[in-house]
Amino acid sequence: MADLFQSAKDAGFDQAEVYRVSSQSQPIRFEANRLKEATRRDTSGAALRVIKDGKLGLSATTDPAMETDLPARLEELISFGAEASFELPGPSNVPEVDIFDPAVESLAFDAMVETGQTLIDAVREGWPELNCSASVSRGVHSQNLVNTAGLDVGFRQTSYSVGFGGELVRGDDMLSVWEGFAASRMFTDTDWMVESLRRQLEWARNTASTPTGQVPVIFTPRGVSAVLLRPLLGGFNGKSVMTGSSPIGDRIGERVIDERISVFDDPTIDGAIGSRPVDDEGIPSRRMALIDHGVVSNFLYDLQTAGRMNATSTGAAGRGLSTLPGPRTSVLDVAPGETPYDDLFLGIKEGIMVERLLGAGQGNEMGGDFKANVSLGYKIENGKIVGRIKDTMISGNVYDALSKLEAVSDTAEWVYGSLRAPAIRCLGVEVAAAS
Repeated sequence: MADLFQSAKDAGFDQAEVYRVSSQSQPIRFEANRLKEATRRDTSGAALRVIKDGKLGLSATTDPAMETDLPARLEELISFGAEASFELPGPSNVPEVDIFDPAVESLAFDAMVETGQTLIDAVREGWPELNCSASVSRGVHSQNLVNTAGLDVGFRQTSYSVGFGGELVRGDDMLSVWEGFAASRMFTDTDWMVESLRRQLEWARNTASTPTGQVPVIFTPRGVSAVLLRPLLGGFNGKSVMTGSSPIGDRIGERVIDERISVFDDPTIDGAIGSRPVDDEGIPSRRMALIDHGVVSNFLYDLQTAGRMNATSTGAAGRGLSTLPGPRTSVLDVAPGETPYDDLFLGIKEGIMVERLLGAGQGNEMGGDFKANVSLGYKIENGKIVGRIKDTMISGNVYDALSKLEAVSDTAEWVYGSLRAPAIRCLGVEVAAAS
């Protein structure tokens, strides 16, 4: 890294930055109730980003022998680069974030296999006809960044994930259930995953007719992630604000949804997948409200989009090795409300609960629209779940639905390790069913 950085400085660029990453991952996969595949992947590479005469250039390689060629390559290409709207950042105070666990780094292959097989065997005790699959993975990632403004920062991060589920086929009906979790630290409590799958299977044991029209809809934390957050957060990306495509780009300080909703981007949560002490441009991490009690509070900016908008980077830069940084979320944290979870069902004569979707993202997503088939959902009748719904589609606009909020649960759950969200009950969602 020092040699590449020195070569970049010697090449006479106005500003230069070296970004180096390496990762090791070991995923194992189960199919049809038994171990199917085990692999190990090791990758590493370096990227050189430079500014010269106001132009921005990037070149990267995964071949160490080619790193010395990067400055010369950029000399040839820099005149075609985009206009740079920023200065590289210097050193600053960096928060401590606990995202490395030696227990993950040293985790044995046999222990991973045992975890996957134990989960499958446990859920099949009560459902022997369930055809199960599972995945268990561990990883170690490191990244370092040094630039001509004096910044020299790096960190190591581990990741551990467990997911499993299965398919149940009865005649022409196929039910798919799934549960999983990921963290940057080791965890051994997986009993709740088994209980979650059993609950999904029990609730789906019977099928029920789908109530149609604008009926009360409860989105589980997974449903919140799949349906509501994606179209909502698209408008907070600095690029969409910069291009004028965000529907809320000019609404900072205005309330756009119910005041019971607050959403934070927080890469400082210990143990969460997506947490980090700095972003991919070296800007220190911090907890930041995107929506504070329904009010638009901040947008996600990297250095370039911030510079174009006469703003300051919010530490939201993410990047691939061979791509320029861009704004993205890290760990999303949706604040819980005040309603006990079981009370979400009270007073619902007919409604549905949405767990997972198929084909999310249809419609004018940037405008907040959503339209998707419900791959796993349940009918609520007189305040109780009475069965699984099939051939059901939901549609609406996230700003409308979250302005017709009825309740937010007082507890929040992790959804696969990078999102924490409560369950939400709202109106303003159109429910349709195949005849």
